[in-house]
Amino acid sequence: MFALPGSIHNPLAHGCHRLIRDGARLVESPAEIIETLVPAARMLGGELAARLQAQGTDKATGQAPEPVPSKHSGSPRGWQGDPEYQRLLALLGHESVTMDELVRRTGQSAAALSSMLLMLELEGRVEGLAGNRYQRLPD
Repeated sequence: MFALPGSIHNPLAHGCHRLIRDGARLVESPAEIIETLVPAARMLGGELAARLQAQGTDKATGQAPEPVPSKHSGSPRGWQGDPEYQRLLALLGHESVTMDELVRRTGQSAAALSSMLLMLELEGRVEGLAGNRYQRLPD
């Protein structure tokens, strides 16, 4: 759990302060949260890939089953071959853009875009900015 501290004089910050007292990690920027979550996400992805690989072989042929295509494969860079991610990067351009503008440009839901943008942010392709804005980073 993460909490962003506020002014001790602001009554709206009391909840965050209580969370910090109860053991939440104090953070001051989104980068601190990402820094904490990236190793866990990679570890879980590796475990999932190992489980899928260990599912065994096909009893009839004695060979491993064909992998099932997925938008989000166990590979941290599984998005690279996905045309939806490539389209999002193209529509994002190189100027900062709000989530609302991305919804209009792509026709996708904010929830779907949030997931895609998080994946791109974890890979260093997109940066989340203040005001729910996103900016593509140089290749």
